[in-house]
Amino acid sequence: MFELGGKSAVVAGAASGIGRASAAGLADFGAHVVCADVDAEGVERTAREIVERGGRAEAIVVDIEDPASVERAAGHIGTPDILVTTPSKNVRKPLLEISDDEFDQVVSLNLKGTFRLIRAFAGGMAERGSGSVIAFASFRALVVEPGQSIYAATKAGTVQMLRGLAAELGPRGVRVNSIAPGAVETPLTAQIKQQPDWHRAYAEKNVLRRWAGPEEMVGAVVFLASEASSYVTGSLMMVDGGWTAADGRFDPPL
Repeated sequence: MFELGGKSAVVAGAASGIGRASAAGLADFGAHVVCADVDAEGVERTAREIVERGGRAEAIVVDIEDPASVERAAGHIGTPDILVTTPSKNVRKPLLEISDDEFDQVVSLNLKGTFRLIRAFAGGMAERGSGSVIAFASFRALVVEPGQSIYAATKAGTVQMLRGLAAELGPRGVRVNSIAPGAVETPLTAQIKQQPDWHRAYAEKNVLRRWAGPEEMVGAVVFLASEASSYVTGSLMMVDGGWTAADGRFDPPL
């Protein structure tokens, strides 16, 4: 059910972190992966590593904040079977200290960038009558902490945008789902890792008592990309180590 041989996938954000791991994981299950990112050197490295491991991959430079760049990429690639979008940005500041420019930066990449990719690729899937769209949201779509209001808003917006798309494209054979990672060691969370108390608090909050590696998101991606999830659409898959399942930071004596 998880076999992806003969399938094509586009992974945006493939130069690093969850995108890089997702691209490698999809290739491991047989997909031909187009690795897309604004980081030319990084995305070439990801594609090269996949090929060296016996997989099928190519790299393309795409700036998802530039509509023309996304449209050019879509014209070059065509219609894939699978679209995975991972890029995100966070400005960690109290809401009342966020500037208009900082607000726009986060929304432009996290929410509007995801929208641009979907607009460019999902239409072809609908015309063909099949496809799987997977967007990375975050556990911050459900729970938030000081300093992450705008980031959380974009992730909640991503979830709702994809649910709407799932309702629109379900009758046309396209499945649309979101994944919500918890605390994952990526470039986006490097700021936290540099502060031991903050880093340790995140590990202690989830029920597994640790951070995740990017490769631990791959199972969810492959599941949603494959026929194993043939009746799954409009969903938000939590991959958060139980963070949102557990209430509070204190273990009562039982």
